[in-house]
Amino acid sequence: MISLAQYKKIYLSVNFVDFRMGIDGLKDICKVKLKKNPFSGSVFLFINRRKNSIKILIYDGQGFWLMQKRLSAGVFKWWPSSVEDIYSMNIYQLQIFLRNGDPSTVKVSDDWKKIA
Repeated sequence: MISLAQYKKIYLSVNFVDFRMGIDGLKDICKVKLKKNPFSGSVFLFINRRKNSIKILIYDGQGFWLMQKRLSAGVFKWWPSSVEDIYSMNIYQLQIFLRNGDPSTVKVSDDWKKIA
């Protein structure tokens, strides 16, 4: 089991991704399009065109983890639209997003921000 709470930087690729891609293809997107180092230990999220599935790519120091969540019904209700190719979020927003909520509405008290 991998805990996402230990990762400080979480990035979403705003653009849709071909989900036939595996680790190597997503690594290339991190480097070329997002201009981020996939070996940095950050969490990278990608979404498919239908918005019913996300992939999460993480390097843990030994190798890559590639996780996928596909909704059994419906689509992810929220995904950022931006002129940038990348969107940054915190762990609290990620938790809300993985439950198919709107992470842009998450309010975190200053006390919790100190812990994170």
